[in-house]
Amino acid sequence: MKVVVQRSKQASVAIDGAVVGAIPAGLVLLVGITHEDAEQDVRWMADKIAGLRIFEDEAGKMNHSVMDTARQVLSVSQFTLYGDCRKGRRPNFMAAARPEQAERLYDQFNEALRALGLTVETGRFGAMMEVSLINDGPVTLILESGA
Repeated sequence: MKVVVQRSKQASVAIDGAVVGAIPAGLVLLVGITHEDAEQDVRWMADKIAGLRIFEDEAGKMNHSVMDTARQVLSVSQFTLYGDCRKGRRPNFMAAARPEQAERLYDQFNEALRALGLTVETGRFGAMMEVSLINDGPVTLILESGA
């Protein structure tokens, strides 16, 4: 499982011009699932992201997690995170999970975040989505399970 974590001041995802998910401030998660992922990867990643201390405290140090704040999560499925561009000029997506497996694990991931007490908005799995966000500082991390 691979997740790009971006700290944002606000974010939304739209499908055909209609907003289907939006948050005022928090984390934007671009979530990729590989065919080797399982439920333990989902739980590990949800715990890791919920506890990441990437929000500033009163002294300006990254000391608070999304759980420590009133911030929210916008989670967007993103199979292209597993695009292999090492050969040729067209990405190879063979490492991405099949849609039926990926959707099930993506839904479990979002539910695991909610079970930790987080407010989670989402896009729509498999849809052509337009993601908008305003970064909150230059904070973008790439997390991988099983790495």
